[in-house]
Amino acid sequence: LRSSNQYITMPRIGAPVKQTLVHVDPTQKPGSHPQPLHNRWHPDIPAVAETSTGVVFRLECLEWTGGQIQDNDSAEDVKNVDLSVCHHLSGPIRVNDAAGLAAQPGDLLVVEICNLGPLEGHEWGYCGTFDRENGGGFLTDHFPDATKAIWDFEGIYASTRHIPGVRFAGIIHPGIIGTAPSHELLKIWNTREGALVDAGETTLTSVLHTRPLALLPEPKGALLGSVKKGTPEWDLIASTGARTVPGRENGGNCDIKNLTRGCRVYMPVFVEGANLSLGDMHFSQGDGEVSFCGAIEMSGFLDLKVDIIRGGMERYLTPMGPSKLNVNPIFEIGPLEPRFSEWLVFEGISVDESGRQHYLDASVAYKRACLNAIDYISKVGGYTKSQVYLLLSCCPCEGRLSGIVDIPNAVATLAIPLAIFDRDMRPKRDVPGGPPPQGVTLETRGDVARVPYTGSLPTTINLCMCGIGH
Repeated sequence: LRSSNQYITMPRIGAPVKQTLVHVDPTQKPGSHPQPLHNRWHPDIPAVAETSTGVVFRLECLEWTGGQIQDNDSAEDVKNVDLSVCHHLSGPIRVNDAAGLAAQPGDLLVVEICNLGPLEGHEWGYCGTFDRENGGGFLTDHFPDATKAIWDFEGIYASTRHIPGVRFAGIIHPGIIGTAPSHELLKIWNTREGALVDAGETTLTSVLHTRPLALLPEPKGALLGSVKKGTPEWDLIASTGARTVPGRENGGNCDIKNLTRGCRVYMPVFVEGANLSLGDMHFSQGDGEVSFCGAIEMSGFLDLKVDIIRGGMERYLTPMGPSKLNVNPIFEIGPLEPRFSEWLVFEGISVDESGRQHYLDASVAYKRACLNAIDYISKVGGYTKSQVYLLLSCCPCEGRLSGIVDIPNAVATLAIPLAIFDRDMRPKRDVPGGPPPQGVTLETRGDVARVPYTGSLPTTINLCMCGIGH
């Protein structure tokens, strides 16, 4: 633009990138990249690169399965996915200050997301549900099949041939951002998660059916960066390294859908250099990522800038547990998100499908809210319930814990933006002498790719008052 013989420089999105520290090629196997990736948390996995505070750098990331899921109309790849190799993380990155001094245990690492997006030439993603006996999901007793939907990206928007009539702007974010644990913290993780598995079934496990109860250290499928397989060092790290599936004190798999451009994360530092890793890139996700393979998974990039707050853990983070290491990151959400003004909100309470009352159980309440939303949207929109299940897992819906004090019921809500649909999804009054309201069980809108469940585990069917399954 030119005005009064002066040029006006239009602002760029994101800050200038000084260096790409990790480069990936989604067409290649995960172990063939110049900077090796990793899929376990362990303090002895060496850094693959280093950076300094104030410098903008880029990390490229593979989608979380490492390229096992393909852009096609078959769900066989989802059914047979090898979850032992997930996630494929870019890093660790050693962080120094401007004087060259490394971040130290007890510091806070400030990570700012300057820019992010899908890798050029790979503008597509997927979501799905795992087979009940190979991953499962939040509602796996209702949806035991392996399913898949492929999403195509057009700028900030996503749409899919497998759930027609839906389009929305994505809030792109990393599912995983974390620092390396110390040996002491790693031992805490492995001890408490091992005790959970050893204790076995609980009251809640009769309602939530994803198994196992925790993913303990497993050498099978381990990627340990530059540590050479077959060495005693590799064997030791592989046998004790923590899996990357849950979020923990180091951040990890937090799946915070609003963690996008302009956000900052204040991460506790447990080892020298912090050893920052990121991955599990999502184009969009619904709160809870309920189908487990549930965000729109993609290969992508992040442009980041870091800072160090010396001694920040003690000053700003309060331990919640027996160890001073039992802290959690602080997330500062940025100003960017899609604008929605109209929502349908579905409520759930802590009463399970059998009618059994649970005491202030938020998980049961959220499960009921999701099931209520699935039944309604499938009925009004002409979708299969599997289509709606995937949609709730990846569209920008808002989950809320609305009540946690009014005994005996916790109340959870799930809000779905109406603007993502190509029709009005609200309840309507019948017009005398006219046709039924648009969409109510009158048409079908395709289905997701599917491989039926053939196992022997029981499935759950909702029973209405007439005793007929729905």
